[in-house]
Amino acid sequence: MTRPDPIGARRLTRRGLLRTGGAALATGVGSSVLTGCGGGGAGSSDAVELSFMYWGSAFEKKAIDSMLQKFDDSHDKIDATAKFVPTSNYDTKMSSIVAAKTPPDVAYLSGSQLYDFAGKGLILNLFPYLKKYPALGDRLPSSYFWYGKDKLAANQLAQGVQILYYNSDLFGKAGLDPAPFTVDTAWSWDDFVEAATKLTLDDQGRNPSQSGFDPKKVRQYGTIAPTGGSPLYALLRSAGADFINDDGTKYAMDSAAAITVIKNVQDLIYKHRVAPTPAQLGKNAPTTSVQLQTKRIAMIIDGNWQMLDLMEQKVPFGVACLPKYDEPITVTGGAAGAIFQGTKHPEQAVELYLYYNDPANVDLFSDGLWAPLQTKYYTDPKLVDTWVTDKYPANFKTAVVEPTLKNGVIYWGQNLKNTEKIDQQVTPATDQIGLGKDVATVVKGLKGKVEPLLQGMWPTQEL
Repeated sequence: MTRPDPIGARRLTRRGLLRTGGAALATGVGSSVLTGCGGGGAGSSDAVELSFMYWGSAFEKKAIDSMLQKFDDSHDKIDATAKFVPTSNYDTKMSSIVAAKTPPDVAYLSGSQLYDFAGKGLILNLFPYLKKYPALGDRLPSSYFWYGKDKLAANQLAQGVQILYYNSDLFGKAGLDPAPFTVDTAWSWDDFVEAATKLTLDDQGRNPSQSGFDPKKVRQYGTIAPTGGSPLYALLRSAGADFINDDGTKYAMDSAAAITVIKNVQDLIYKHRVAPTPAQLGKNAPTTSVQLQTKRIAMIIDGNWQMLDLMEQKVPFGVACLPKYDEPITVTGGAAGAIFQGTKHPEQAVELYLYYNDPANVDLFSDGLWAPLQTKYYTDPKLVDTWVTDKYPANFKTAVVEPTLKNGVIYWGQNLKNTEKIDQQVTPATDQIGLGKDVATVVKGLKGKVEPLLQGMWPTQEL
């Protein structure tokens, strides 16, 4: 499942952003498990053996194992073996096996580990394989992890994109029309606040605009304040602001435009009273799907990976474009899928690499967990229909698919160097925003902590 960013709408952990593309709903499916996938190559004395290491929920494990079985069945001379590791200790496990010089052939990797390993020469450079495998070049530009000129470390596992989710039953009860379906009709920030106000109710059914509203007895909040991560970054970019400058050498979140956006977000909690405080939300807050299903929250900005649980749990939900300031924006990002340099069978590993993130081979796309990397799955209507099925909300194409292609910007953590140390400063600071601390003081105070850590951006390259 696509792993969300670390300082997102629900105050998720640091590790999340660097893994947009893996599983946020890790269920701790036991310790590391080796699953041999039989099939065409299994048991054959001349079969090439490949290992595939990944994280994820129980559902993702089932889907990946099924994909590898199909891969084996369709490749007579390749025997792929799955190695599942729970999300919670994946990085530690990966570090230990790399240190022992026994890495897998193909694996999920967080962005920070990918760049670290690539810099040490441990990741197969995919650039020389682009001509022989043209499918490597038919991918969204935002999906590539470059680490130098003609040095391509990886693609994302899958595309991650931010969406405004809402409980459609609650919209109907509040007399609200369905949320905007296109970027042209996206709500302004004021529109969003107005809707959140109508959707916030105390125990007597009063909203914050009505006399007698009791903020201490709220039974339903309109939204959750996106005080960090990709949701906040989308709003910053929409207003022409940013976290850092274009070359990654200067801190930029202390601009007047950025401070205005962040103050507006904080006001959802303390001025408009349409979003819970961190204490009211709870340290171990339920997932987006549970919040919407139980009607505790009416609208939440979160990643596309939440689609799976929402559909599985049959939550009455809709999707919409994010609210905008000057320009409608959504944020994309993803963890990496990479091939280790030590593989004895690089070409067969590339074949597996191309196979596992193709919607034609993996149900995780049509089931809502992943969004495709390949450009054609956003531009060819027939191919769009292969993953955006009838299970999806009717407006998903105009509210999500089109904005991803035309209005998506990459989260700063994917291409910025030294993100792990930078985020160690950013996360506690943005936590203070949710707690009601003065916004200008918080964001201006970050400059002296972040700028010394800035080392520029990882390169990008056109194919």
